[in-house]
Amino acid sequence: MVWQHGWTDSATQRPSPNFGARTRSPDLVVIHNISLPPFEYGSGSALALFQNQIDAQQHPFFSVIAHFRVSSHFFIDRTGELFQCVSCDDAAYHAGLSAFHGEAACNGFSIGIELEGCDFEPFNEAQYTTLLRLLPQLQAAYPIKAITGHQHIAPERKTDPGHFFDWSRLQSVGLPVDFNQSHV
Repeated sequence: MVWQHGWTDSATQRPSPNFGARTRSPDLVVIHNISLPPFEYGSGSALALFQNQIDAQQHPFFSVIAHFRVSSHFFIDRTGELFQCVSCDDAAYHAGLSAFHGEAACNGFSIGIELEGCDFEPFNEAQYTTLLRLLPQLQAAYPIKAITGHQHIAPERKTDPGHFFDWSRLQSVGLPVDFNQSHV
């Protein structure tokens, strides 16, 4: 991977307007899951949401979320394709109300990775392959000290990536997984 201004050349770029300034250099990676419509894959709707282009008329659920201004640095679809929506030098709007080891507002110091999926079924091998290729590259480019789930930084609000996410896959290759439960 070649990095330029926080963008990697190994991802398809789908820039989101939903980002802000960092509070410091990112040292945390947060793993999420998303499926839009809920429990459906392959529609491209998650990327459309991150780009503020979701069609509220396309599905009843979309009318509820069309006004959201959210994003993630990366999105890995069910085939393992990697998309980048926000430069890692900027803060994506992925964590919301959150805290890690007592430090609030994780967006300011974390990199968000969305996996296309849900809490109720396993992720695909292709997604793990892409994720396990991306994480060491992030560690080489940024001072990453920990990798955690959205459920760990916002335990009262979030459950993703869920109990089907195989954390042992990350641990087995020596990635710094941290399950600290911060209470926001």
